Amino acid sequence: MPAMSAQANATPLSGARTAIVVLTAMNLLNYVDRYVPSAVKELVKADLQLTDAQTSLPLTSFVWVYMVASPLFGALADKVSRPRLIAGGVLLWSLATAGAAFATDFWSFLFARALVGVGEAAYATLAPPLLSDYYPPARRNAVLTTFYIAIPVGSAIGFGLGGWVGGAYGWQAAFLVSGLPGVLAALAALRVKDPPRGGWDAAPAAAAQPSWKDALQALASNRLYVLAVAGYTAVTFASGALADWFPTHLERSLGMDTGQAGLIVGGTAVVGGLGGTIVGGWLGDKLVGRTRQPYLALSTVSMAVALVFTLGALTLRDSTLVIGSMLLAQFFLWFYNGPVNAIIANSTDAAMRARAFALSILAIHLLGDSISPTLVGWTSDLLGGGAGGLSTALMMVPASMVLGVALWAWGWRRIPDAGPDAGSAA
Repeated sequence: MPAMSAQANATPLSGARTAIVVLTAMNLLNYVDRYVPSAVKELVKADLQLTDAQTSLPLTSFVWVYMVASPLFGALADKVSRPRLIAGGVLLWSLATAGAAFATDFWSFLFARALVGVGEAAYATLAPPLLSDYYPPARRNAVLTTFYIAIPVGSAIGFGLGGWVGGAYGWQAAFLVSGLPGVLAALAALRVKDPPRGGWDAAPAAAAQPSWKDALQALASNRLYVLAVAGYTAVTFASGALADWFPTHLERSLGMDTGQAGLIVGGTAVVGGLGGTIVGGWLGDKLVGRTRQPYLALSTVSMAVALVFTLGALTLRDSTLVIGSMLLAQFFLWFYNGPVNAIIANSTDAAMRARAFALSILAIHLLGDSISPTLVGWTSDLLGGGAGGLSTALMMVPASMVLGVALWAWGWRRIPDAGPDAGSAA
């Protein structure tokens, strides 16, 4: 504990404030871009004459490209300036998002969304380990919680802005408005310094980076890392399907228009998600020393509560009860974000940290939100579409949340703490 206290009071490296501001702003724009398509799904479907499954395939293509490119950028980070890679990625994804406005059919829309995945892979893989190198382990949960606050806020803006602009001016305008601000963010990335790798860790980063074979063997034998990522994957399956289809569920089951559905989903995301991310990060640190694996403990319990309210949001038909249930579901659903990513950062050494995050991204998308939206759409088509088919298909969401709770609970109760540099002492 004394070591943790000393680290908590340590001054971060020079440039840390610029890094957290710029990278958090990018994370916000990242999620604005990601969820605009979900907000205008019904408009795109009607204009391009798509099936339910086809409306989610562009998201699947984006995530597949994103997850395949992530390990490549994880390896490039060992040789190239991380801020420069991030700047290039942000520029590419922003132009690709705006370019979707010019799609004329399913294939051109699919291509534009797939290209977004290359750009986002550069950013999402490198930003968390770069921030981890600015701060000591005892402060990383708080820093990563700040960074991940941008997810619910960006998602809310994507749903709200996308739904409003799409409803008023057409879905093409929604893509243009959300994509172009990223060009400025790419320029801002060039002002971020690339700090030394592993300067805060108990063991300095090795001079020679491990091979992918050695890295995979080391990570596969790290039970805390494996269980954290496994639960993360199950939860990402659920949240990906819910985010992509819940606005459409509101339109079909409750008769809302595109603007109303986008504003409701955006509003619950920003209020519940922002509050949940902040409270989750704060509680995670408060639980250190009071239970084994406090970050997994918090993630387990909060996700179990979120499961109950998610079921309410998907099965109730009174609009007030649905909105209230989704607000509470969002609040508890976001508790895990900072803590689980702090586990990933703190349970791996600096020489492998970029690869650990890259493999985490690969896993959560390969078996998570790269497949869940399309599976829901395909199942909805199979069941005849409409409100009933979609509602039944969306039962995949709570089922996957149950799996995530079980995996995190197992790690919480079975894996002992391993000291101040482990996942429970970020």
